[in-house]
Amino acid sequence: MDNERVAIVTGANSGVGYEVTKGLAKNGIHVVMACRNLEKASNAKERILLDLPSAKLEVIAVDLSDFESIKTFAKEFKANFQHLDLLMNNAGVLFNKPRKNNANIEMQFATNHLGHFLLTSLLLELMPDSKNSRVVSLSSIAHKNAEIFFDDINCESQTKWDTPYAQSKLACLIFADELQRRLEAAGKKIISVAAHPGGTDSGLFEQMPPFLMSILRYTFVPIFLHSTESAARPILKAALDSDVNGGDYYGPTGLFEMKGRPGIAKRTQYSQREDVAARLWKISEEFIGSTFKVDPQ
Repeated sequence: MDNERVAIVTGANSGVGYEVTKGLAKNGIHVVMACRNLEKASNAKERILLDLPSAKLEVIAVDLSDFESIKTFAKEFKANFQHLDLLMNNAGVLFNKPRKNNANIEMQFATNHLGHFLLTSLLLELMPDSKNSRVVSLSSIAHKNAEIFFDDINCESQTKWDTPYAQSKLACLIFADELQRRLEAAGKKIISVAAHPGGTDSGLFEQMPPFLMSILRYTFVPIFLHSTESAARPILKAALDSDVNGGDYYGPTGLFEMKGRPGIAKRTQYSQREDVAARLWKISEEFIGSTFKVDPQ
């Protein structure tokens, strides 16, 4: 086990996470499927094994919206694995009505960003100091219409139903860049990259208002979206390609970045502001109740 590559994929039981898990397993990587629902994760594992009988897969429960669950997951992982080569911060939720976690934080920000921020802080020390060690954070084209509402993180004064999701995915991209800056400052070779899947009907639509979901599924989806297998390609590129550099951001390069060949994705100027990134890092530490320090090599 010491010589094999090990990856964690959060939200590995369905959608893009499922395809990313399959892609990593095809490359001989031992994948830990970090999922909230153990039954669904076990079923997903069995489906992968039908296609790839030699795949090395483990299932460990984690709820990315629950900070104590994340700490428990990290302890269990450390008890069973000596190193971690790839941390795929994939899991994401989208809700059309306000929801909060048990710490009273807006659920999408808590799950999509803060949960992965905490998980990365707990596991970074296990990653070998190599360019092949990567933290891959999933953003979205939704980040282009977002900002971080530092004085209203729960988006309680926002009127658009998708604003909290867009904010959370912007936070994921900003986190990936800021983590790379801190890794470089610490003299580490580990790299942090971001990716987005483009447009795919991966289950997120199920949380949209029913009328909007039906419209999108029968008009928008066939024209603009691609399969979850295709949507996983930019994420797998970020994880595995030798020409990837820290701070890169990958996604489909076709029309509106919804589908197409994986390549460098477009990002907003706001997402690249270092003052915003530093403030987000600080407030994220406050939310999780601990410091995330990247120790020098």
